[in-house]
Amino acid sequence: MITLIGNSLAIEGLEFIHYGPAPACGKCRFKNTCIDTLEEGRMYIITQVKDTQHPCAVHDGGKVKVVNVQKANINALIDSKIAFEGSNIVFNPPPCDEECDQKFLCTPAGLYKNDRCKIIKNIGKKVRCAKGLDLNQVSLEL
Repeated sequence: MITLIGNSLAIEGLEFIHYGPAPACGKCRFKNTCIDTLEEGRMYIITQVKDTQHPCAVHDGGKVKVVNVQKANINALIDSKIAFEGSNIVFNPPPCDEECDQKFLCTPAGLYKNDRCKIIKNIGKKVRCAKGLDLNQVSLEL
């Protein structure tokens, strides 16, 4: 999908989370291309940077570039019993209220409870969490 991003951020392979529009975006003539194509709270990766530039009141330097993006794969911890490459799953974070150094993988940014995902890769890092759950790190595609 096509969107616009600040010139300094227009780098192929850059991943970003769309947090929603800035107040100035509401009146911009490029809003349909820039903001409306993206889903708030999702992680995207830039797959292609085009030469086309447009003016922008929000981004540093006052210019944005046209880029192609797609939803980025997201690493997460899931129950090891369902961690099979190629499987389609409904993402449900492990039931946990502990604060630990793996929490960011149990509830990764850009992924929500009940998202339908495909397991692209079982990274194979088995984690025994503080709650005693057997978890595997996987790469998920939305």
